[in-house]
Amino acid sequence: MIKFALRKSDKNPKGGLTSSGRTRYNRATGSNLRPPVKDRPNRLSEYRRKGSFLVRMGSSQGRLYDDKGRKTRLKLSLEAWGYKGKSKTEAVALGRRYLRAYQNKKK
Repeated sequence: MIKFALRKSDKNPKGGLTSSGRTRYNRATGSNLRPPVKDRPNRLSEYRRKGSFLVRMGSSQGRLYDDKGRKTRLKLSLEAWGYKGKSKTEAVALGRRYLRAYQNKKK
């Protein structure tokens, strides 16, 4: 198992990882993290990536706001992917729509 610790400089204050954070993570793990799909997907691969992300993050445990009303990292990462909705269930529903569109376009 590869141990990898994020530095504060790797985290984007607006959510997600910075470019250098993705690069460090990819080097350390052999992964291929790419920047988020912020707008409506144009390509087939973007429908799949954004749909999968929204379903995964919308289904995750945790709140969107902390006790003081500040946005959590979960909410910030959803916003980094262009999701401006109010609830996690809406994010899951949108993600499933994108995945259905991906399946329909793939045929």
